[in-house]
Amino acid sequence: MEAQEAVALEAGGGAAAGPPPDTVSKLFWHGVRTRGDKTFCRQKEFGIWRAVTWRELGKIAREIGMGLAALGLSPGEVVSILSNTNKEWVFADLGALGAAGVVNGIYPTDAPAQVEYLLADSGSVFVFVEDEEQLDKVLEVRGRLPALRKIVVFDMEGLHELRDPQVMSLEDLRALGRDYDRAHPGEWERRVALRRPEDLAILVYTSGTTGKPKGAMISHRNILATLEAYQAAFPQTESDERMAFLPLCHIAERVGGEYHALYSGAVLNFVENPDTVPENVREIQPTVFTAVPRVWEKFYSAVQIALREAGPVQQAAYRLAIAIGMRQAKLREERKPVPLGLRLGFRLARLLVLDNVRRAIGVHRARLLITGAAPISPDLVRWYMALGLEMVEVWGQTECCGAVTGNPRGAVKPGSIGPVMPPNEVTVSPEGELLVRGPGVFMGYLNQPEKSAETLRDGWLHTGDVGRRDEEGYFYITDRMKDIIITAGGKNITPSEIENQLKFSPYITDAVVIGDRRPYLTALIMIDHENVERWAQEHAVPFSNYASLCRRPEVQALIQQEVDKVNRLFARVEQVKKFRLIEQKLTAEDEELTPTMKLKRKLVHEKYRDLIESMYVREAA
Repeated sequence: MEAQEAVALEAGGGAAAGPPPDTVSKLFWHGVRTRGDKTFCRQKEFGIWRAVTWRELGKIAREIGMGLAALGLSPGEVVSILSNTNKEWVFADLGALGAAGVVNGIYPTDAPAQVEYLLADSGSVFVFVEDEEQLDKVLEVRGRLPALRKIVVFDMEGLHELRDPQVMSLEDLRALGRDYDRAHPGEWERRVALRRPEDLAILVYTSGTTGKPKGAMISHRNILATLEAYQAAFPQTESDERMAFLPLCHIAERVGGEYHALYSGAVLNFVENPDTVPENVREIQPTVFTAVPRVWEKFYSAVQIALREAGPVQQAAYRLAIAIGMRQAKLREERKPVPLGLRLGFRLARLLVLDNVRRAIGVHRARLLITGAAPISPDLVRWYMALGLEMVEVWGQTECCGAVTGNPRGAVKPGSIGPVMPPNEVTVSPEGELLVRGPGVFMGYLNQPEKSAETLRDGWLHTGDVGRRDEEGYFYITDRMKDIIITAGGKNITPSEIENQLKFSPYITDAVVIGDRRPYLTALIMIDHENVERWAQEHAVPFSNYASLCRRPEVQALIQQEVDKVNRLFARVEQVKKFRLIEQKLTAEDEELTPTMKLKRKLVHEKYRDLIESMYVREAA
């Protein structure tokens, strides 16, 4: 009888009566049972988008979980995943959670030494790897990982001749799981029911910009409370289409993407790789689109560059249409009624011009754009609003399981991170630091009780972000506590405001403003390679590689013009007097960048010390 019940669950039977799911594994299995043949996700295979139903998801995850059980996974043991964002990542995650395990993600850009540290610190007993490249990293360090029992490979291309007793394919693990499931009827259901809300669910390691990465311990209760807050603030349904492309090791894609899809039934669409995001977004046309500011900046830059290549009639039409959009967006921002004439004018502007811009980006169907994980320029938010889109900025951290504040739909204040999302509490300390309390606040850092005690004090999470709250309850981040610049003249300056304006340029990808205890402000700037290269070609500027492009006097002059534009927005003491270009094209694999493509301020200060000092050499009289 138990075996028959297991088969019925696997087939996706009707909804069972009982309390609502209180762990991620119960939430997932409830979705399998109630959504059956509805689409859970899509991923491209040989150029064709192929769907996976909830029924298929349940079958695959169950086989993976039972395979891990067959290999000896005990409840509470840690399983790591080293892979790019794809459907197999999710299958392994849900399979391990369903088998009562704890899941840790590792960035695919991490070097072997980092992989070793994360596997050792987390105490991982199994690790899933994407392919041969990621397998090689683990094989290089496994001799120093005595707790590691098995390595499971998603893609065995190039590995079919490998004979290693510690390595097995995902298909072999699933086959093992099917056999174990038949021999142990009811074991899967027992394990799904085993974990409690207060139990550890996932480990999310911080980027480690100030030392070794810290493993934030996130419980099932943390996740479920956050999902309830997300759904209340930004409701989604089974008819929504989402994109999955940010790293699943990061709290944003893990909770706001994968787990929110489990909660709401929204369909996940996995991009082919990070480089195909612009192409894939036009194919998917998501209705809800979450991304980091770097992505929104790239879309804006692509539109501006395309406009410069357009004819004078198209340029004039865009200027008129976007001006109409800006006027309407300004009234929306000020909560003022939009006159009928302006509403009609905006409809015409959309029909003739702005809808083409939205289609070119791939957001024509989007009813909600969400930005987070880094500050964004308020003017960039206003530009998307001028297209008739709803862009909301949210704020949170790994340690509070993702976003805890967010701009409400229809009441966005560009530059603000919005009011608190219940049931969380956010307050501003006497020192100006934002503090968070609520069911989403994490359990502490794995193996680091001192760091945990430093971050969690008197029930409040000390975020390290400096901010303020306005009279309507909207919060604003002014900077990180450790990043505030105090010039030699004693002026307090928040560099993020200046950096956000610099990044608004289509020719600047990122910037770090320097000036603490210095006589004036300077900046290290990363150019947008694609846009600057196109500009150089159009203006017959010769160059041979990225470094030579950065050194060209014409390019230096172009960036100086962009800096001058930004300087006009600030008081003299807040203006950037000098800049230098970082002559190395950085990717997520470089240590200067976080996995969400933010420059690490402290590391940049250390690595480019000589370049920074060159901007403060006393000028000859």
